[in-house]
Amino acid sequence: MITLALYNSYDPKKLHDAHLRAIARAAPICYAFEFHLAIVGFPFNNKKAVELAEEIARNTTIGESGKYLIELSKKDKFHVLEFPKKGFPPQFGHLVATTRKPDDKKAIKSMEIAKRALKGESFLLLVGLGRHGLPKEIFKLSEYHLDITDGRGISLETCTAIGSIPAKIRTQMEALKWMRKW
Repeated sequence: MITLALYNSYDPKKLHDAHLRAIARAAPICYAFEFHLAIVGFPFNNKKAVELAEEIARNTTIGESGKYLIELSKKDKFHVLEFPKKGFPPQFGHLVATTRKPDDKKAIKSMEIAKRALKGESFLLLVGLGRHGLPKEIFKLSEYHLDITDGRGISLETCTAIGSIPAKIRTQMEALKWMRKW
């Protein structure tokens, strides 16, 4: 299982339109590339994933008016998580902070994630929403750091990163499967 997690770095107390747009934009990407979608630290007052998906769908035209978010929630591929106090739930697997400046000791390539995911390992790929991205404590907590530009250190706009990460990893997974057949 590979999960793309949107980490709320905007405002933990008040819901903003940017929160809803980010979720609505990430859902079709996750659906298309068979990723799970998680949201972390969003101010939704303990709503269940299915009811939250339906609420967001009523208020967006993105992703065929929220169709893909609802589909993810029906398949138990949409997860609502609190800010971690002692870490993330273990079923999400290896914690990976996405960044253009990975720590050399924690750096992992997208191809390595693809290979290991095909062998059954799970990964939680965190993308920070907000001007400052992921907080420092998440980088410390993360087992790995991923630069989706493979060491080029190119800063990507958040929605570009949200699209690039699943597309690249899924494409690599499919290429690896194809290579095994030959």
